[in-house]
Amino acid sequence: MPIERRTKKSHREPTIALINVVFLMLVFFMVAGSLAPSLDPRVRLVQASELEAAPPPDALVIRADGSLHFRGAELTSPEAYVRIIWEEEDAFTARLVPDRALPASTLLTIAKELRRLGAERVTLLSEQSLT
Repeated sequence: MPIERRTKKSHREPTIALINVVFLMLVFFMVAGSLAPSLDPRVRLVQASELEAAPPPDALVIRADGSLHFRGAELTSPEAYVRIIWEEEDAFTARLVPDRALPASTLLTIAKELRRLGAERVTLLSEQSLT
């Protein structure tokens, strides 16, 4: 009776499957990157590095201590801000410029009060980071 030898089957790495996945990802990112139209090369964007940061004139500034300022004048409450705005327009969006050190709870209290007093929307204006 002859002796049968077992042959070891070589275990192959699934490199072809890995290459296919990497290729599909490459194609996906190429297509996704080309969906957004590129900016016209003849357009030169405005540089705002020399501008001083100032809040818009219709924004309610809230300092770190919770004091409210509107158009250079200190206000006693959100109601005073709403009274001024109601004289100028019927429906309004409250634009808030909060100090970085203002507690979030104070900001939320003021925003809720403005909504209760009739603001259709409350938006927060912040500094844009370019770094």
